[in-house]
Amino acid sequence: MIWNEPKECMSRDEIHELQNARLRNLVKRVYLNVEFYRKKMQAMGLEPGDINGVEDLEKLPFTTKQDLRDNYPFGLFAMNKSEVVRVHASTGTTGKPTVVAYSRKDLEVFSEVVARGLCSAGADKNDIVQVAFGYGLFTGGLGLHDGAQKIGAAVVPISGGNTAKQLQLMQDFGTTVLACTPSYAVYLAEAAAEAGIDTAALPLRLGIFGAEPWTEAMRRKIEEGFQIEAYDIYGLSEIIGPGVSTGCKVHQGLHVQEDHFLPEILNPKTLKAMPRGETGELVFTTLTKEAMPLLRYRTRDLSSLDYSLCDCGRTTVRMSKIQGRSDDMLIIRGVNVFPSQVESVLLEIPETKPHYLLVVDRQGALDTLEVQVEIDDQYFSDEITQLNAVREKIRKRIEAVLGVNIKLRLMESKSLERSEGKARRVIDKRQL
Repeated sequence: MIWNEPKECMSRDEIHELQNARLRNLVKRVYLNVEFYRKKMQAMGLEPGDINGVEDLEKLPFTTKQDLRDNYPFGLFAMNKSEVVRVHASTGTTGKPTVVAYSRKDLEVFSEVVARGLCSAGADKNDIVQVAFGYGLFTGGLGLHDGAQKIGAAVVPISGGNTAKQLQLMQDFGTTVLACTPSYAVYLAEAAAEAGIDTAALPLRLGIFGAEPWTEAMRRKIEEGFQIEAYDIYGLSEIIGPGVSTGCKVHQGLHVQEDHFLPEILNPKTLKAMPRGETGELVFTTLTKEAMPLLRYRTRDLSSLDYSLCDCGRTTVRMSKIQGRSDDMLIIRGVNVFPSQVESVLLEIPETKPHYLLVVDRQGALDTLEVQVEIDDQYFSDEITQLNAVREKIRKRIEAVLGVNIKLRLMESKSLERSEGKARRVIDKRQL
């Protein structure tokens, strides 16, 4: 089933013409309404009339996550705050959130692109969709919720965690579609097996998984564990949230909703366009976003684009699964984590030294994060009570900034490896 055939099956010429028109309108709108972009364009000697279409995209300035932080909270809004109907946010490197905003029309687009993705995976109005993505400032839960409702499916808004309840409702409610992170899906399947639940007997038939990197091997593990078909969904809050692209029955890439999001693949070092089909940094321009449109947003995700016709009938370009990152960001259980976040906390705590190491691993299906921190000698006491108090203080401060639970390991002074060059801050033991 194709949810919106006129938009998902346009010819390449029609897509190009629509993108040209929307890009011209977008550039005019941000130039007039967003001081940040106006100053950037003026500094480049660029006016809206200089942009005639996609072929002029390379003339436009880039936008980075740091730009969003520098304009916190509302500096990149393109409309009056009274017209904004929802605000989401994700954690930044200093603990200050990265804010994104939606107009009423933006939310309609959000639910529309998620609806397209659900249908490309085979969901329809007869399904019961259990949304086990987190609800709240994270865009995942509400994004899948609204998209599922749009296609007429029934939604079970359970959010993340509470595994026993997740499994109970799957059985009692007859869940047919599961939406969550892939690692949590694996964990749920393992928990079901331990509880003696015959997953093959469940009505569950497909899953929509995203918010963290995952491999084909993990896909097979999920499909075997639940006897379902597993699909990728990709998105980031800065662009809109989940639904920027989604896999289809063919499983050869994720269809980008090109009428709303204009993708580029650039060399992350030179920021020049890569030849078609080659891997580089994925960059998006939001063609229709009203509240907070972005020009050439650098996702730091590494991918490639395939413009060939897909056997599913959709003509939209397909992006490959994310193959890595062009920066130092980690994704832990769906949450963006930067090493510099830990550093910012340690610099504010007198008991610690600014020497640390993040050890990322995967126990079973779930990611784990151990933070090793050096303690100043005067605080590294044999007194267990005192040391535990220091440990608890540091752990709470770090978790408050990162937004994920950690294992904290206190280290003696000078016990962590030193480097004259770039310090090694991360050991990632996961087999992604």
